[in-house]
Amino acid sequence: MIARILAIAALVTASIIGMFLFQGTQTIRDLLTENKTLREAIGNLSHEDTIGFARVVQQETRNGRLFTTLRFVQTDRADPQRKVFERDFEIEGDVVHFDALIVRFDPKLVEGGEARALFIWRRIYGEYMRPSEGFLIDVPGLEPVRYRTTFAGLRLPWRRLFWEEIWELANDPERLRAEGISAAYGNVVYTRVQPGLIYTFKLTASGQVYPEVMPAF
Repeated sequence: MIARILAIAALVTASIIGMFLFQGTQTIRDLLTENKTLREAIGNLSHEDTIGFARVVQQETRNGRLFTTLRFVQTDRADPQRKVFERDFEIEGDVVHFDALIVRFDPKLVEGGEARALFIWRRIYGEYMRPSEGFLIDVPGLEPVRYRTTFAGLRLPWRRLFWEEIWELANDPERLRAEGISAAYGNVVYTRVQPGLIYTFKLTASGQVYPEVMPAF
């Protein structure tokens, strides 16, 4: 009897270890193909349009140099009235660069409604700064705050694995085809900002980001 119990325990242990090893070797393509919840989560992004807001809260000249304080906001996809990220950044000058990582999935997944281009905000910086000195928005390897609600139904280990893989792909373009992604690339939008306006950032179906300008109320 004891031998039988030990054998069953060993079998269960081996199965658990095998499951974790299997998950550790999953690729994004595997996740999209085999995990229905993840496919649905990605598919729910098909109506993604507005991805962020920015406005000038202060501009002043100090020692002959112009400085701009910019407020950048992201809202919940499910509830546009709820802010999930809000921070003020001070830069020198009035030209601001907005840096994002764009991930485009295989056209077959897009055509089937299973996926759509994702964006990950990286940083904000002024024209007198080096990009590497920019202010971080989303931290590499972590789940972007704007997608937390969308992926809430997915088990945390799968969510972590997905976003870790996304960030790794940005530095390893040779893996793109193998992972079922057509492209992962940086997209920097810059514009001269001024008080009294709201800059609303849009994401097109093709993965392009652009600012739409409107008066602040």
